[in-house]
Amino acid sequence: MRLRYIYFLFALGASSIAASAQHVGSEYRLKAVMPVEGRQGIAIDSNYYYVSDTRALYKYDKSGRLVQKNDAPFQHPEIANHFGDIDVWNGEIYCGIERFEYGRGYNIAVSIYDAGTLEWKRDLPWAPESGQVEVSGIAVDRDRGMVWMSDWVDSRYAYCYDLATGRYHTKMQCAPTPYWCQGIFIADGKILFSADDGEAAYNLPDNIYVASIAEVPYTGLVEGEEVVKDTPFSVKLGADGKPEMRRGLVAGGAMRGEVSLLRSMTDFRRAGEIEGLAIDPVNDDLVVLNNRGTSIVLGMSQGPLTEEGYTGEVHELYIYEKVK
Repeated sequence: MRLRYIYFLFALGASSIAASAQHVGSEYRLKAVMPVEGRQGIAIDSNYYYVSDTRALYKYDKSGRLVQKNDAPFQHPEIANHFGDIDVWNGEIYCGIERFEYGRGYNIAVSIYDAGTLEWKRDLPWAPESGQVEVSGIAVDRDRGMVWMSDWVDSRYAYCYDLATGRYHTKMQCAPTPYWCQGIFIADGKILFSADDGEAAYNLPDNIYVASIAEVPYTGLVEGEEVVKDTPFSVKLGADGKPEMRRGLVAGGAMRGEVSLLRSMTDFRRAGEIEGLAIDPVNDDLVVLNNRGTSIVLGMSQGPLTEEGYTGEVHELYIYEKVK
């Protein structure tokens, strides 16, 4: 039944997969910085920037004017309180949602919003058997008919679904693993990750990484056995002191992605918490969201850096033109 529901999530996107106008560069130059309200994700179509806050969606024109917002986006706010990075495709905004609390995600789902109105259209589950424990970002592979999700809690893997069938397709092991992946975007058979792996306290920059997804073999879910996790990084022990096991559907395998550094974000006004990223389909600009000015503990703001003159968190889009 879950796969039948997921089919509806992706069917509209799959019906008109076309070659992407977005292209990944190897060198970028900063050309503008734009303040925004949201702190999580960025998606771009021909006319607008869509920005997600933890609990809101905003639409800006490309001159920086706020034209629309939805500040009550969750259908069930008692179980979901968090957007991550987002994507826009065929007039719909793809959002991974969850309940996020101090370094842990719960109640993961995928929500679809109308890009014209910012209103919720449908809210559908994902495959927990994949092993995913958090959703920090979602991205559509327009060329290959796939959709991918990143995981901030355990960034070793990114997770892939098929747009045509709606079923879980595979997961990719990121090697080497950038930790605390925040944003995700796909173009030219490549997947971009923004990673909050700098150290804001020491003003050390965050980074953007890239990996090829030119070949994405199907591994799916299979009947099998796996250890039961107590937390994402520890096993649950039984009364006999041995790890508990469960039988049922498990991830049938994974592909390997060779990850390399695309860009170190040394030109942010201050190192802080990098978030979403996207490429503009009109001009190939790389747009990256960054937050600065507050102390962050396990992904959650603890208040402004008053000793540096901040009175609150600052959210900015850094807009880069592609040099080559």
